[in-house]
Amino acid sequence: MLCCWIVSVISMNWFINGGILETKAGLLGDGGKMWLKCLEKVSGNSCKIHHLYYQYIGSKRIRKTWWRKLLVAWIVGWIIVSVWIFWYMSSQAFEKRKETLASMCDERARMLQDQFNVSMNHVQAMSILIATFHHGKNPSAIDQRTFARYTERTAFERPLTSGVAYAVRVIHSEREQFEKQQGWTIKRMDTFEQSPVQKDDNVAKALEPSPVQEEYAPVIFAQDTVAHVVSLDMLSGTEDRENVLRARASGKGVLTAPFRLLKTNRLGVILTFAVYKTDLPSNAMSNERIQATDGYLGGIFDIESLVEKLLQQLASKQTILVNVYDITNQSHPISMYGSNVSDDGLEHVSALNFGDPFRKHEMRCRFKQKPPWPWLAITTSIGILVIALLIGYIFHATMNRIAKVEDDFHEMMELKKRAEAADVAKSQFLATVSHEIRTPMNGVLGMLHMLMDTELDATQQDYVRTAQDSGKALVSLINEVLDQAKIESGKIELEAMQFDLRAIMDEVLALFSGKAHEKGVELAVYVSDGVPEMLIGDPGRFRQIITNLMGNSIKFTKRGHIFLTVHLVAEVMDSIDVETESSSRNTLSGLPVADRCRSWVGFKTFNPEGSSHTLLPSSSDLINLIVSVEDTGEGIPLEAQPRVFTPFMQVDPSISRKYGGTGIGLSISKCLVGLMNGDIGFVSIPDIGSTFTFTAVFSNGCSNSNDSKLQKQRLKTQTNTMSSKFQGMTALVVDPKPVRAKVSRYQIQRLGIRVELVLDLNQGLSSISNENKVVNMVFIEQEVWDKDSSISALFVNKLQKIDLGVSPKLFLLGNSLSSSRTNTATSGVYTPSVITKPLKASMLADSLQRAMGGNKGNPCNGEHPSLSLRKLLVGRKMLIVDDNNVNLMVAAGALKKYGADVVCADSGQKAIKLLKPPHKFDACFMDIQMPEMDGFEATRRIRDMESNWHIPILAMTADVIQATYEECQRCGMDGYVSKPFEAEQLYQEVSRFLQPTSSANL
Repeated sequence: MLCCWIVSVISMNWFINGGILETKAGLLGDGGKMWLKCLEKVSGNSCKIHHLYYQYIGSKRIRKTWWRKLLVAWIVGWIIVSVWIFWYMSSQAFEKRKETLASMCDERARMLQDQFNVSMNHVQAMSILIATFHHGKNPSAIDQRTFARYTERTAFERPLTSGVAYAVRVIHSEREQFEKQQGWTIKRMDTFEQSPVQKDDNVAKALEPSPVQEEYAPVIFAQDTVAHVVSLDMLSGTEDRENVLRARASGKGVLTAPFRLLKTNRLGVILTFAVYKTDLPSNAMSNERIQATDGYLGGIFDIESLVEKLLQQLASKQTILVNVYDITNQSHPISMYGSNVSDDGLEHVSALNFGDPFRKHEMRCRFKQKPPWPWLAITTSIGILVIALLIGYIFHATMNRIAKVEDDFHEMMELKKRAEAADVAKSQFLATVSHEIRTPMNGVLGMLHMLMDTELDATQQDYVRTAQDSGKALVSLINEVLDQAKIESGKIELEAMQFDLRAIMDEVLALFSGKAHEKGVELAVYVSDGVPEMLIGDPGRFRQIITNLMGNSIKFTKRGHIFLTVHLVAEVMDSIDVETESSSRNTLSGLPVADRCRSWVGFKTFNPEGSSHTLLPSSSDLINLIVSVEDTGEGIPLEAQPRVFTPFMQVDPSISRKYGGTGIGLSISKCLVGLMNGDIGFVSIPDIGSTFTFTAVFSNGCSNSNDSKLQKQRLKTQTNTMSSKFQGMTALVVDPKPVRAKVSRYQIQRLGIRVELVLDLNQGLSSISNENKVVNMVFIEQEVWDKDSSISALFVNKLQKIDLGVSPKLFLLGNSLSSSRTNTATSGVYTPSVITKPLKASMLADSLQRAMGGNKGNPCNGEHPSLSLRKLLVGRKMLIVDDNNVNLMVAAGALKKYGADVVCADSGQKAIKLLKPPHKFDACFMDIQMPEMDGFEATRRIRDMESNWHIPILAMTADVIQATYEECQRCGMDGYVSKPFEAEQLYQEVSRFLQPTSSANL
């Protein structure tokens, strides 16, 4: 356990001190790095060891005396370990050096022995040659000259021999005849050894004759290099006699002891082979061999030259010293080559076998220089010792700091708790502020709305409308600030509900159409036919993103247009028309715009190698939308573009003073787009305009759930009702601008009308005159109509003369400011009706019904939400629970306006009494934040009282942070209405539980 604690301390201080050991690793060599790796592996389990530390030691302080003893034991122990490592690594280096010397020495001994054996085999072969061609021929085929020439030319086969000579066996009785035959006298060898011949070979004639003996062995043939030995009696020399006698008795090659060679005075040996009669059997005895001997062939080996040549063949000849010894006499070995001078005491002996079992030789090798210092062992041992000392120092420092670390830890935990409490307090503060601000604002807006229903003159209505707009702006600002707070705390979540995207686009158009008319800016929306009719997602947040982008465009655009488009991502990726339709010559207003293609550069959707959640192409389940908002406003300065999405950052202080705003709308939009698994980007050119584009992923609304089917059926019924009267009709749109004509066709086609596009009035007249088709209505762009009044009048006149049975209705499409010249070119019944842009399907339906004599009171789709609410609420008994009297008055007034019978309660206890079954209430609107008993608790108690009874309870609160939809569901509420509420929001919630009553038609 103590070891675990020590390693824990090491691991902790490894990080505290910034990796001191890692810094030192470069100074410790390979050995130090090896130990550091071991420590790193051990530190990998530091978490478990820390757990053991806190379990067994905890925060108790260790006594200093115990710690000092442990520290001393640690240091002494590691000193011993370092000394052992030094000894071990030094011994390993010594063994490696020893093995290297043995390998090198054995290699040289083997090479020397192999080359000697090759030369010995050639000498033996020459002995057979002499026996065959000298003794086997009569007369002999070999003489001195032939022998000399032959041995000289074949000397390359005997690289280790310095000369070859042949001595014939002569019996004393044959000496005289032999000397006469040779022409010289047999000389004594021992006399020659005392007076060695140097350069004059004729000196041999002055040598003494060989003494009388039983037999002689005079040299008759000799290689030119040793021609001075001719006539010398080999049996008269001590060494040679012994060598000759052993050779003829054994039948093998024998060596002499090392001696100084004649003439060269270098150490050498003579290899002697006996030459026998050719009929000698191979298994002859010694006596038989002696009797069959004809002569003796000797090869002279210069040992010093032999070894020197061998070493020159090796690249590492200078590394070691080589000595060759004759150890026949173990007590007095004879040095044949080399010097005994060496600084290294390490020596290796390799045995040599030259074929003579009597003579023994060996090679002794040493390194020339002393062994180097074992630096690796030194550095490794010192490095490990240094590491141990560092660890000891770390231990010492750790023990002094561990208490401080624990104190800091406790302090940090305390600060963490305070920070968490502060975050909770911040959220509660925001919730409280939201409730406290929105509650009176709900009363203000509600009272203003009720005031608008009274009889007011024009000035008073203007004042009330201005106050309403200011109140709504304040509520919008509060919502933005609260959304930013949600984003910072990570508490913002998206809903998943079915919605009609085209209906949301119509709502956005209605929201900004008034400001667009005031500025004279053309406003338009286009949704691709490929976008499904119903989607599943968060319509509120989606509307919020588009509203933020459209609001900025309206704010900074003084002329031209604002164009909102929605496509599938696959369409943008595959269709060139979509990407190029916003060129400077083909825009909604004709003014140049920023290229929208540059606004989605870097989107993950268009970069498959990007992030792991790259969007997939639209399929039956996932719908990937790309939304663009294009304007011809002031544009964003280049230096301000990098901080566009930064919260609370304005593009420029002067712009901020001129236009106002909090600067958090785009920041919130970027966060919401991220939650929708999309990207947002923009391209902006100063004085040209800006284009903001974002992508979002939704689910296909064509699901099989019952709720989805009911909602889809309801929306489909409304759409069919709106377009049923216009199904099968044909409309002609006259507009020279393709983009604008495309927008008009999109809105008209939503009513089930077939649309044909032409560029001018002449083409339109030609199309109407075609007998094969019937045109029911003609939509002419105001710009075309006002361009030339004479042409417009001519068009009307010709239109009157065409016999089509039913005259087509004529409509002008224009902005409110450009419709004053309508009547200048019209006459009679063909005075065109003016439809004010921006176009919406519901507005078009109303205009067409009025112009074509339809029932204006028929509530087709597009009817105001208040009419739908009246159908749902008339005659219904509603309970409103709120502790604020103003809110009670506002809510009661709003519901009574739509025909509901309202009962008010100012506390949760009263609501429980009123809703005790049985009762006659159809629904209950419950405030959440109330004194004594909040709405959640009151709802729980109401649900506890109900058995086979269930009343819809809708949360009604100004707290937009705590009163989430999930919290309402947990306590048993059926829906959620945020104060101040509007008719659309009320209808959306109430329509889920209530069906229109029969009295709604009254």
